[in-house]
Amino acid sequence: MEKMKNKNPKDANVYLIGSGIASLASAVYLVKDAKVPGKNIHILEKDNILGGALDGSGNKDDGFVVRGGRMHEKHYTCYWDLLSYIPSYDDPKISVRDESFEFNKKFVSNGQARLLKNGEKIDVSSYGLSLKQQAEFLRLLFSSEKSLGNKRIEDWFDQAFFETNFWHIWTSMFAFQKWSSVAEMRRYMKRFIHLIDGLKRLGGVMRTKYNQYHSVVIPLKRYLDEYGVNFDLGHEVVDIDFNLSSDKKTATVLHLKDKDEIVLGKNDYVFITNGSITESTDNGAWDRPAKLKGIAASGSWKLWKKIAKKDDVFGNPSPFCDHIDLQKWYSFTVTLKDNTFHEYMENFSGNVDGTGGLVTLTDSNWMMSIVIARQPHFPNQPKDVKVFWGYGLYPDRKGNYINKTMAECTGKEILEELWYHLKVHDLMKSIVNSGKVNCIPTAMPFIDSEFMPREIGDRPQVIPAGATNFAFLGQFAEVPKDVVFTVEYSVRTAQTAVYGLFETDKKVMPVYDSIHKPKVLLKAIKAITG
Repeated sequence: MEKMKNKNPKDANVYLIGSGIASLASAVYLVKDAKVPGKNIHILEKDNILGGALDGSGNKDDGFVVRGGRMHEKHYTCYWDLLSYIPSYDDPKISVRDESFEFNKKFVSNGQARLLKNGEKIDVSSYGLSLKQQAEFLRLLFSSEKSLGNKRIEDWFDQAFFETNFWHIWTSMFAFQKWSSVAEMRRYMKRFIHLIDGLKRLGGVMRTKYNQYHSVVIPLKRYLDEYGVNFDLGHEVVDIDFNLSSDKKTATVLHLKDKDEIVLGKNDYVFITNGSITESTDNGAWDRPAKLKGIAASGSWKLWKKIAKKDDVFGNPSPFCDHIDLQKWYSFTVTLKDNTFHEYMENFSGNVDGTGGLVTLTDSNWMMSIVIARQPHFPNQPKDVKVFWGYGLYPDRKGNYINKTMAECTGKEILEELWYHLKVHDLMKSIVNSGKVNCIPTAMPFIDSEFMPREIGDRPQVIPAGATNFAFLGQFAEVPKDVVFTVEYSVRTAQTAVYGLFETDKKVMPVYDSIHKPKVLLKAIKAITG
């Protein structure tokens, strides 16, 4: 039975649980396209800052922190559509979209030191796949998702595959693990087939002018502030009541942590961000490791677990949040009051900052990668301060130099391991000793949760069958053909929710379908077999 769309938006109240890009995008589409008054929209966020996984904070003295940036590319149709309406952080006369496209014309991704071993560049002119591995790659590309079930990547490819240039580039760029879902890998292969020939140098990858909090989140908030949208920070929703029948499902009451309730009227709606990749994160310090927290510290996962018990159409969160040891990795942000490291990396790599992207240390036990963004990466970053980011996919392994797991390491020890691999210990010793370097590690227990092997139905539909006044948003709602761990996916769920529940003249923008473009496919096959 098709849902009757709302035709009385001026009387509607909408509650958005979570303040990530999916909720912010939903709020934009609600005021712009559905014509819901901004004062009737409430973004309920348990933390005291907006943005979810799009973050960036700090200063030159305490150190800057970015938990991790989300990859951008020009075919994110929903995302760039959203940002085409939003004035940029620096100039209200230009949109975030136009600013970003102009920025990427000036600083084009062309990584010349994509993979390193023993401190030296690896030749990545070939992906290094055997004939058998090439055949398995193509067979996966043309398999049905249903046939893959909850298989892992390591169930599909031989062990030698995980030592190839292709895998080192793929795993470090997208954060897939051997035990990640092969169905999700297939989606990535199909969705980004037009990038395959350029992945060796990060061709086609785009960046924002600043970190994504300042470049995207703050401009979105400013836009929504003008419409009077309510940002209710420190408000955690711990349960939702539903009136459930065989053909209709209606959310009736939102229960808040402080015992308050929001009773939903006949023209009220709730959009639920179920699950979060940045929940329960913890920052360490120069002299203190980050602590790994579990689901007990989470809001969104506990909420999803509660409501999932009430009806099968609400999905199954367990595959995504019950295996922290397989989902976690650690990142780190480095602040330097000195130019030496950046100048060294520019000379070593051949890339000026902002054009090189990921540099991956293939012989690192932690599988460390670093990214040097265009400076300044923060609007409040002085010219004589530099910032870079890195992460390690295997934080439970002991370092090659530091006899500790990455999870046990302080910021200082993580940098000692990095200096070892880059062979810059002597270069950096005096700078570190002079107190001009800070490194803040971050533990993220759920960061790879969206890649966990899962079955069809584990992610609920954005608008489940029979839903009258609610929708699911974000990385753990199901969007056919699109890929998780992208801002595009989250914004697409926002479009799907708003255009599906409210009467507008808009349709959800289609997924860029490069897999059906013969020239693109042939180019990709040539790159894989070369």
